[in-house]
Amino acid sequence: MNAPAVRRPMAVHTFTLISFIAASTAPTPLYRLYQAAWHFTPTLLTVIFAVYAFALLAALLFGGRLSDHLGRRPVIAVAIALDIVAMLVFLHADSPAWLIVARTLQGIATGVGMATLAAAILDLDRQHGATINSLAPLIGLGAGALGSTALVVLAPAPLHTVYVVLIGLLVLALVLTKTAPETVAARPGAFASLRPQVAVPERARPALMAVTPLNVALWMLGGFYLSLMPSLVAKTTHSSSPWIGGIVVTALMLSGAGAVLQGLRHPAIRSLKRGAVMLASGLVLVLAGASLGSGALLIGASVIAGAGFGASFLGAVRSVMPLAEPHERSRLMAAFYIQSYLAFSVPTIAVGVIAQHYGLLTAINLYGGIIIALTVAALAWIGGRAHHVHAPATP
Repeated sequence: MNAPAVRRPMAVHTFTLISFIAASTAPTPLYRLYQAAWHFTPTLLTVIFAVYAFALLAALLFGGRLSDHLGRRPVIAVAIALDIVAMLVFLHADSPAWLIVARTLQGIATGVGMATLAAAILDLDRQHGATINSLAPLIGLGAGALGSTALVVLAPAPLHTVYVVLIGLLVLALVLTKTAPETVAARPGAFASLRPQVAVPERARPALMAVTPLNVALWMLGGFYLSLMPSLVAKTTHSSSPWIGGIVVTALMLSGAGAVLQGLRHPAIRSLKRGAVMLASGLVLVLAGASLGSGALLIGASVIAGAGFGASFLGAVRSVMPLAEPHERSRLMAAFYIQSYLAFSVPTIAVGVIAQHYGLLTAINLYGGIIIALTVAALAWIGGRAHHVHAPATP
């Protein structure tokens, strides 16, 4: 395709990807409202959050290659339709059980949709598509958190308006998807593609081992921010306004997007080292802000931690993925996703259990200490094995 022909479908798929990710973050500022209305425990809150991650991981593993056989557009359309169903369940939810159902459906829809949209974007433009696939999720996460917060504060019926707006965006994405060209031809083997294929090529194992402590740390941080951070902000700052909680989450994600964009010009090893330092430094300040009850410090610390999050993630991906041959890449990505989403979800449930028994501030101090320890260990580990994580400066 020529440049003008590529530009429009690229914009359509980017809008759809950001809409998916924004919808996934939209419940974050609402969890505190649900908890106040239905009086459920921090443990159940983290379970509601974590089922999304488990469902998304399962969708990536089992359905991530479906569009290679059925075509991109049909799979994107089905994923959008399923996400709309999830929004409708949210809209009519009257108990935590319905939130679990909604988050499960949303995880499946987002996993299939995200994998297919990322592939469609790369089909259209491999060079710029890689950059879009790195930035769009972080932008979507920030936009979802901030947009949901704004609707909670400014719009009527905060537990309903958010989902009405998201349904509108998803319907628009569905209509626009119908106008986008198909980028792959349908071929047999759809059923066989549902079998997960997970493997780490031998040449990529040292690099994956080297970045694992940092990758686990950054996903642990992301899981906490998207589940319990608004509750922590409300408890420690004694503020009833959702704005601070929403802005703190948004600051982490948008700062991460900025770090990804900046890091594309630098070698992976530099992104890893800078990311680790900023992640640990930012988290120390987050813990200080929580202890002091300072909303301003929490926001500033989240900007620093977010830059570390983005740089670390970019460095990890660019250290590991180029070491796989094209036919090995999807299996290596599956292994990387398993590691990432387990770190995103399982520790978050653990911190919810600790918060229920010992208090939220105690839980986050313990949790934050573990992340800082992992990050410091990662710095030493990466420094000692720098020859395993060198990658070219260009994506």
